[in-house]
Amino acid sequence: MEGFKSLINYISNPTILFTAILVGFPFVFPPNDWFYNVNKKLKIDKLWTKKGLFVMVAVTIVFFVFGLGDSDFRSIVLKPDNVPISGLIILLIFFTWLSMSQAYENDKLMDEGKPVDEYYEAPNDKVLVWPDLVYVELISLVLFSAFMLIWSIGLPAPIEQPANPSESPNPAKAPWYFLGLQEMLVYYDPWYAGVVLPSLIIVGLMAIPYIDRDPNGSGFYSYKNRKLSASIYLFGWLVLWNVLIVIGTFLRGPNWGFFGPFEYWDSHRLEALTNVNLSELFYVKWLAMGLPSNILLREAPGLIIMFIILGVLPVLLAKTLLKKFYDELGYSRYAIFVSLMILGVLLPVKMYLRWFFNLKYVISMPEYFFNF
Repeated sequence: MEGFKSLINYISNPTILFTAILVGFPFVFPPNDWFYNVNKKLKIDKLWTKKGLFVMVAVTIVFFVFGLGDSDFRSIVLKPDNVPISGLIILLIFFTWLSMSQAYENDKLMDEGKPVDEYYEAPNDKVLVWPDLVYVELISLVLFSAFMLIWSIGLPAPIEQPANPSESPNPAKAPWYFLGLQEMLVYYDPWYAGVVLPSLIIVGLMAIPYIDRDPNGSGFYSYKNRKLSASIYLFGWLVLWNVLIVIGTFLRGPNWGFFGPFEYWDSHRLEALTNVNLSELFYVKWLAMGLPSNILLREAPGLIIMFIILGVLPVLLAKTLLKKFYDELGYSRYAIFVSLMILGVLLPVKMYLRWFFNLKYVISMPEYFFNF
């Protein structure tokens, strides 16, 4: 068992865990025809059957039950603040399965030439507000109230002592719904990680239906007709939001360091990291010279890279890999689409640059409070 725990702790290292998620994501949620065919050939689509749901939920529950036998795991998972997150993981699995199973089922019906009930056939049954709807709502209210009562009795509220400026908690964590933002703050400046990037993620997810206006598959769940749009949406929602929340909840310990789920949170463990900016790497380490006094010259390497990424790369993609989307979307919608996609991909890229090269900022202009 100790060997198994050590293996889980090793895999939980974000450099390994996040890489596995990024590599496996396009096979589970295929963005194009090639990945979609591989998904079918490897029978990964079986995840969206009832048997697949049972396996995913069962594995998750067994892992948590097994982990409760470890004191370090138990101290993290049973912390009153973290208990709801464990339940949210199950709910996240279920609702992702529910939407994907309906989408794959509708794709199967369309391939067989059968109508999709959600779109082609209006429901014939009628449900009255009274007594049907009110009765169901009343029963739900009673059951949920009983559940919350039992929860409040069995699990103490996480109310701590009054704030003491001379004693700061370690780690100091935001509420669970802000932990994704707190994780982003490690890699970006507060103005970008706390305001700009979350706004872009939310607005970008909402903008997808307006950017992709293909009428095929509209009005019902379908994955085959919306591969790229659905894949981008799920990447933003699952990876750039929920995975970061899970990492911040269970894997971030004292001094905001990474700890495995079966690892003791040692507050004295402090990794000695020297984070450097790209300008320092370029001039000081690679060219063995001092930083230029001129701000634009000093940050020229980062400015050039960002110009290539945001200015040149969209044009190259429009001429090559995304030519089909450029022709379908037009200039304005394509520009919005590819800009949101690139800015979303830059978050994992920035994470890897920090993990492997201790790179702090690509562009660092503290004189003007602009760091990126």
